Amino acid sequence: MDSQRLVDWQARMLRSWHLAILRLAVTRDNADRLGVLATAGEIDGLGGSHDKPGFGFFRKTSSELCAAILKRDEAADAILRQHLTRVEDIRLRRSLAAALDIELPTQTAERRRSRIASSLWQGLPSRGNIRT
Repeated sequence: MDSQRLVDWQARMLRSWHLAILRLAVTRDNADRLGVLATAGEIDGLGGSHDKPGFGFFRKTSSELCAAILKRDEAADAILRQHLTRVEDIRLRRSLAAALDIELPTQTAERRRSRIASSLWQGLPSRGNIRT
């Protein structure tokens, strides 16, 4: 398999994992939880790196996410919010946030914060104008 096809396949697997998490968030069904974990196991096995049995990022992350989805408390919400920041596809991020009933910060609020930060020093004299 050439490198571009491998990258495409990996991207499809990652999207499949995200969609499996979304499905679990909607159904909260044990079969969907097992689907998330199976997809994570397959992703962890990509690249034929069976020499490194310690690699299990997706399995570990999936276990944490599944537990957080099924047991909602402040710690679980923090884990889910952190995961939402990793989801690059905005449509998928919004869908997942809606299924989890987590409010995402709006872009206008983010722009407002950056504008406030940039105008923080506006109107103050520069250091060159200060006499001691």
